[in-house]
Amino acid sequence: MALTLETAAKRRDPDDGEACGEVPSSAWRVRADAWEFLGYAVKQLAATTSRSENARTPRDVPRDVQRLLPLLEALEMYWASPGQQYVAELRRSLEAREYAEALGLIEPVARRVAGHAQHTPEPASDTEREDRAEEPAEARKRFEVLVIDDVSSVDREDLQAELLGQRRNADAFNYELVFVPSFEDAVVAILLNPDIQACVLRPGFVLNSGQRLSRDVRSFLDRFLGPSLPPRPLDRILTLAEKLGELRPELDLYLVAGVGIEELAGSLTRQFRRIFRRQDGLELHLSLLAGVAERYEAPFFHAVQQYSRKPAGVFHALPVSRGGSVIHSKWINDLGEFYGLNLLLAETSATSGGLDSLLDPHGSLKQAQKLAARAFGAQKSLFVTNGTSTANKIVHQSILAPGDVVLVDRNCHKSHHYALMLAGAQVSYLDAYPLNDFSFYGAVPLESIKRMLLDYRRAGRLHEVKMLALTNCTFDGIVYDVERVMEECLAIKPDLVFLWDEAWFAFAGFHHIYRRRTAMASARSLEKSFADPAYALRYAQQLRELGVEGGRGYDGGGEPDGGGPGSGVGPVSDELLLKTRLLPDPAKARIRVYSTQSTHKTLTSLRQGSMIHIHDQDFGQLNEESFREAYMTHTSTSPNYQILASLDMGRRQAELEGYELVQRQADLAVSIAQAVARHPLLRKYFRVLGTRDLIPAQYRETSRQMPLRDGLAAMSEAWERDEFVVDPSRLTLHIGLTGVDGDTFKHDYLMDKYGIQVNKTSRNSVLFMTNIGTSRSAVAYLVEVLVKLAGTFEDEQSGLSGLGQRARHARVAALTSTPPPLPDFSRFAERFRKDAVTPDGNMRAAYFESYKAGSCEYFSANELARRVAAGEEMVSASFVTPYPPGFPVLVPGQVITEEILAFMSALDTREIHGFNAELGFRVLTGSVA
Repeated sequence: MALTLETAAKRRDPDDGEACGEVPSSAWRVRADAWEFLGYAVKQLAATTSRSENARTPRDVPRDVQRLLPLLEALEMYWASPGQQYVAELRRSLEAREYAEALGLIEPVARRVAGHAQHTPEPASDTEREDRAEEPAEARKRFEVLVIDDVSSVDREDLQAELLGQRRNADAFNYELVFVPSFEDAVVAILLNPDIQACVLRPGFVLNSGQRLSRDVRSFLDRFLGPSLPPRPLDRILTLAEKLGELRPELDLYLVAGVGIEELAGSLTRQFRRIFRRQDGLELHLSLLAGVAERYEAPFFHAVQQYSRKPAGVFHALPVSRGGSVIHSKWINDLGEFYGLNLLLAETSATSGGLDSLLDPHGSLKQAQKLAARAFGAQKSLFVTNGTSTANKIVHQSILAPGDVVLVDRNCHKSHHYALMLAGAQVSYLDAYPLNDFSFYGAVPLESIKRMLLDYRRAGRLHEVKMLALTNCTFDGIVYDVERVMEECLAIKPDLVFLWDEAWFAFAGFHHIYRRRTAMASARSLEKSFADPAYALRYAQQLRELGVEGGRGYDGGGEPDGGGPGSGVGPVSDELLLKTRLLPDPAKARIRVYSTQSTHKTLTSLRQGSMIHIHDQDFGQLNEESFREAYMTHTSTSPNYQILASLDMGRRQAELEGYELVQRQADLAVSIAQAVARHPLLRKYFRVLGTRDLIPAQYRETSRQMPLRDGLAAMSEAWERDEFVVDPSRLTLHIGLTGVDGDTFKHDYLMDKYGIQVNKTSRNSVLFMTNIGTSRSAVAYLVEVLVKLAGTFEDEQSGLSGLGQRARHARVAALTSTPPPLPDFSRFAERFRKDAVTPDGNMRAAYFESYKAGSCEYFSANELARRVAAGEEMVSASFVTPYPPGFPVLVPGQVITEEILAFMSALDTREIHGFNAELGFRVLTGSVA
């Protein structure tokens, strides 16, 4: 979206820090806009000013241009290209009124900064330009290396000459150096510059930045770094390495010390990839290249590439292999023309020649999965080629045996419900908090989960509870405090297994704020905490505060039912435990965490590409064999190699540029929300729902409606403190004032008319999701379409007669008033339950009862409502899943209630799975034999 002189003037107030040389947190967009606007302004000057006019002083440079130069000087300190020296040269050209020369400096940079493309830098000196001409013609991938040291300009040039002088034509990559003098500047550089792929720490850095930092950046630094930094140089180095690793764990860290590196090596090995003496320039250069090369490696994709380039004779299944049945066909050769020859050449069912077997990997595929585990912070990762629905079934089957109790969000994806039915588990549904005004659910409060566990403890059945399964984040963007949920649950049930369905959250591991609420990061954090002696002291202190004697657990005694700390009925009341932020016994708690992710939904992968990530301390002892069998059960013996190769490449992209892309997708979503809030016509018909709309106050300590809109510091605070947060890259647009329901708005207005694709609607909302592929042009187009639609509604309203106005007001009233409340899970019929105290039921028994002849009957909604009102127990024989909301409103064995039927009758949706529009609801009429 081009930035004009007028819009730039409006966006940059004279008192705005971004216009006065302060460093902002949202630097990628500010930087791109500044260079673009500077080019626009200087082009106007070049066109209207002749060189024969009187010379001007620096003050004669236009005010808008003068205000942008300090901003660019501040920002470019954190980039190697073009860098501060380049901006200084640009300033000299402008002050000399050499506008054509200045434009020549600006335009190539503006083009580079505005896009994602790799670029060759534009060095300032003629010598460097000559050196560049000697490089091979083939473009190389480029990255930047952050050098952290307070050195003179002479020393900086010497180090740069030494390292860049090591470059050879055989190098796979090019890199440039960006220098910062301080601890704070290093953190800011990592926050702002996604091109940095490695950091070189030298002991001479100072603590504080000399830059003018924006309030947001300063606030973030203060919160992230804490009140004080360690005074000792070695501790300072270790702390900086730790902080850089928290922000971007994928970065390679190197230490360059003057003397005594042998003594440092043992204590620094975990923080640094390698330690060097100052004289080891060649080794450092090679290490920088090798570190990036390791992340760039995509072994399975490479194997598929190599296979497609080799001649082969195909005498096995798959006629499409090598294009055999397509290329010379008289009738379907256009298939090859459409998809391309490479796709056909890469198709095979062979598992030799480096391609490996998904069911028994030993080569390139095994290595690709190891790299995925590294990238996502897992102990073990596996690829799945038929979606997260299958991934969920694999995990459930591997953990659960018939009769095991599993606590699960009733609002979860239908694959969980089917998996639990197949496993024969005793299902205990948890209800998420409802958002009745918008006709969808939030997430399950931690208090509800703890209460359910304590209910099983009180009933003497806690030992039967095997797993907790929750969706993080939900389809609508509600994100749990994953670490806290697991920590408090393990305090009650120390061997509880967790399955986090992160189908919509695969991207989250590649941004420092998102990452802390992922399953794998939380598992690692808990493992680190439990190994810390200070944590054991905190646990003992909590027991004393709760009045438990001898540190023997919350029950005050042993473990009568095998439930561990907190099992049994003891001196600590359930209500007190519910109000306390519980700590588990670190000596007994076991970290057993599984995460399923739809890589294809939020990262780069072909459709159905998913992963399972595992952090299970007892995997080898308790679950390895059953997991292997479950994986064999659900995994095709003919997996699609193109999907597998795309998973490998998606991992590569996430490690090398995931941070940049995730930050962009969130920032772009915020820009949409701001456009809706600011445009007078848009805000008349639309409203983007924020934190206060989607998360009730009792689950929040902070109060900002859209934290990221207020900066990274505000987002970081909310994500540290609140029980639930909203993913800023998801925008729920309330459309009730348009008088058009969500389903109609999606199909008739957005998709059919303008080609805007969205996934989910409710009766009065539409969910828009930005992703790592979203562009600024796409955002501009969406805003433009919404403005056009708002204009259409405005015109329609002005042309309505009195009767038409009343009809429209009635539609708006229906969409903005509260409909029948979302129905909580009712209960399982008594014959499918173990007892009348605990709520779990056996869906498998109910499901297969429907297979018996004469066991089921269809009832219309009216007849069913009449029987329920008369007091008859009517039990569902099947899953009934309307879209929206997209989860089973009824499951096999569930008792049908008036509330459920009222909700179903109020739905205005085109798609309901498990419901026969002609026959009605399928109901069990028999009993278990």
